[in-house]
Amino acid sequence: MKPFRRLGEATAPDGTILALFEHDGAYVIRVNGIELMSTRRHNSEDALAELVCAPLADKRNARVLVGGLGLGFTLKTALRLLAPDATVMVAEIVQAVIDWNRNVDYPLAHEALADARVEMRHDDVARVLRQNPAAFDAIMLDVDNGAESFTTGSNKKLYGEKGIRQAAAALKPGGTLAYWSVDTENAFVRALKREGLTTAVHKVRSHASSGGYNCVILARRPSVL
Repeated sequence: MKPFRRLGEATAPDGTILALFEHDGAYVIRVNGIELMSTRRHNSEDALAELVCAPLADKRNARVLVGGLGLGFTLKTALRLLAPDATVMVAEIVQAVIDWNRNVDYPLAHEALADARVEMRHDDVARVLRQNPAAFDAIMLDVDNGAESFTTGSNKKLYGEKGIRQAAAALKPGGTLAYWSVDTENAFVRALKREGLTTAVHKVRSHASSGGYNCVILARRPSVL
């Protein structure tokens, strides 16, 4: 059996330990020893961007936000679908995650991050949301396992009522807010509806052809407030 090679380690602002591993050609980020994401299972991360960005493919000057860089799959899919005049802002709170993706020795997202449409922010996505009212046609949040299954405690604020309101306020009228989640998160969906958002839940395989399912939760801001 081939061993896991630890390539790097970092500490998030709340003390959470993240580590990057390579195993038999695949790359994995673990959080406090628990696998958070892998290059072998990214179909649902691709779907997050597909569901959000495909409707924006022909929109001029589309502006979208990706919260959480991860291993770069959501970003790469968004860039594939969006027009040349789009802007994709990416907010990532852990500098090492950005550095790992920029490392040309790893087959992650260094080419995507060099795309002229990308605006990389080393920042807490919650602060980016507050600083950009009514700025985005779409927001994709993939910063943890979901609204109830947290690996990083500081992410919880994004999924409470205040966090939902901040995210919705950063959307343009008619904009779409999307969350990656390990499960359907029924209570969270009800919270989105209480904020006046129209919701839909899409179950997507984590691997393209096998394995379990994850969810993409879509919430649309009304076109007229």
